[in-house]
Amino acid sequence: MDYVKILSDLIAVDTSVPPGLNYEKVMDYLEPPFKAVGLATERVSIPAEHADGTGGRVNLLAHRRQANKPRLIFYAHVDVVPARDWPAFTPRVEGDKIYGRGAADMKGAIAALLLGLEAVAGKPLKYDTSVMLTTDEETGQHQQLKYLARYLEPVAGAHFFNLDASFGYVGIANLGALQMDIRVKGRSVHSAMSQRGENAVEKASLIMAALLKLKKRVVKRKSHVAVHPGTGLGRMQARLNINMVHGGIKVNVVPDECIISIDRRLIPEETIDEAREEIMGVLASVGGVSWEIARTFAIPPVPPCTAPVVDELSALIESVTGKGGKFGEMGSGDLPHIVAGWGGQTFSLGVIRADNNIHGKDEFVYQKDIEQLAEIIARFIAA
Repeated sequence: MDYVKILSDLIAVDTSVPPGLNYEKVMDYLEPPFKAVGLATERVSIPAEHADGTGGRVNLLAHRRQANKPRLIFYAHVDVVPARDWPAFTPRVEGDKIYGRGAADMKGAIAALLLGLEAVAGKPLKYDTSVMLTTDEETGQHQQLKYLARYLEPVAGAHFFNLDASFGYVGIANLGALQMDIRVKGRSVHSAMSQRGENAVEKASLIMAALLKLKKRVVKRKSHVAVHPGTGLGRMQARLNINMVHGGIKVNVVPDECIISIDRRLIPEETIDEAREEIMGVLASVGGVSWEIARTFAIPPVPPCTAPVVDELSALIESVTGKGGKFGEMGSGDLPHIVAGWGGQTFSLGVIRADNNIHGKDEFVYQKDIEQLAEIIARFIAA
């Protein structure tokens, strides 16, 4: 199997979300190679009511069902974040690197999965195996994953192998996430008569100052779960960031509204309710400012995976790459929370490294990482 061509072809299909482009086209491309390595495929069109009102969400499932064996489900997503100011969807190979949007996050891992499945085609497997190729991970796929459960049964007690992850170790935990849009209210007038209005942007600065004080406390919170040394951290850490501010319509008009968007990441020892209550308390403490919560989005943290297969996978990684280990990931996603609700467990291994510049300009993946992940997958599932 020419995985370089497969990955290059996948990169060339712009599956940016938003808005969610070319999902059916990329599934058209992927279905034949999954069939070629011995899996039965199944298209699932997600109804709009299970996809936040959007259409065109086509997922692809692939199966090698093995009766009376433990359930294993590989997870991947085909969508990528948008790109600009570089030829992101024109793949290029330079030395041992493949460049393009989604090369590492996470179309490279899909290529590795196909390569690993090819190695065990026609051979007995240890697991009742399925693959789920999903959409909208980069914007939120909570309801879509719930809808897919009916096509993946049994999911209770299943192990979910998350390929949207770092290379070189088993990811056993993720941060939770709480995102909030805070609408600060003002009164609009001509800037020369500002005494008659109320400047929402200036009021928002008071809110932001209070949130930055909270941030100093939040980032001191550390989990008992270690993170990979490559992150520059010792343990998983909580986060609070003000990532977007929108206010004003013209430089000579006092703004009547300003939206502050914050992103709070939770270690496994925290809860969404505690984080929300803490933020609301800080907002309420700021006097003379009128505000309301315009939007919230939450992914609860999940306790670390302790399944025995985690130790097995870590040992396999070490035998292939020379190093292994089990670490928490400084990222978040819908999958671990959804799987926990199903009664399953999630662990992860992908092709992402800190220097791959995922979501940025000139994203790339190392060819060797794809090859080694494929070998690890094949050895992990082979009977």
